[in-house]
Amino acid sequence: MAGAGADPRPGHHRTPRPRVGHIQFLNCMPLYWGLARTGTLLDFELTKDTPEKLSEQLVRGDLDIAPVTLVEFLKNADELVAFPDLAVGCDGPVMSCVIVSQVPLDQLDGARVALGSTSRTSVRLAQLLLAERYGVRPDYYTCPPDLGLMMQEADAAVLIGDAALRANLIDAPRLGLDVYDLGQMWKEWTGLPFVFAVWAARRDYARREPEVVHAVHKAFLASRDLSLEEVGKVAEQAARWEAFDATVLEQYFTTLDFRFGSAQLKGVEEFARRVGETTGFPADVKVELLEPRPA
Repeated sequence: MAGAGADPRPGHHRTPRPRVGHIQFLNCMPLYWGLARTGTLLDFELTKDTPEKLSEQLVRGDLDIAPVTLVEFLKNADELVAFPDLAVGCDGPVMSCVIVSQVPLDQLDGARVALGSTSRTSVRLAQLLLAERYGVRPDYYTCPPDLGLMMQEADAAVLIGDAALRANLIDAPRLGLDVYDLGQMWKEWTGLPFVFAVWAARRDYARREPEVVHAVHKAFLASRDLSLEEVGKVAEQAARWEAFDATVLEQYFTTLDFRFGSAQLKGVEEFARRVGETTGFPADVKVELLEPRPA
């Protein structure tokens, strides 16, 4: 990637490496795995963290480019520009954003519901679905994402990421709990895909370093495409260190939707219309996408 790193020659100055965020969940492994394979990983100053923490760092200006939860992107749309065709979402089940419950969802009115999420978007989606689709207003509280501990105090729990995948596939069946997939619930309700996180650059950085921003965008798209072409290898490698076997991980990686096109934009607009005024952004907030690089 042109312009990455410092030039050792006296009198020559090159653009510092872009400060790029990476979600440390399995759902982003296909976006990260290919970076190492294509040789672009060393072109970034990479920061790994939860979606919530990365969103905060991007908004604060501590990162130049990062995945950002949809709610935080929409709250800060004036300062951020989204990468086209790159997101973490689903068009139906997502497997790793779930409500685990001891009772049917329509029985949760006034019940204790634990929010163990590290993404405000999933929490807001769960609250929207429970309120509008099931007509219930639970008593929400936040706690660490440990399903066993959550179920000691709550009737249901909202989980995302690796903790949700484990709860969905391992813990909930063992404990006899019901699992409701947030992506599937949204699809059945609206007929639209859902986007949990987008990749975005700070507008000031994109104006200052347009070539670098486009190069990072291109690198992530190439990484995603390579990873999905070789998804069996990605799953096998991940299975060495995770609680899930390669077959399950391949199913997960191919269930996720890493696109951000017109259908996904419609899903974003529908979510904003339904929750915007109560969540801190206009219901008709505009999503600005990074313009293609001039030929």
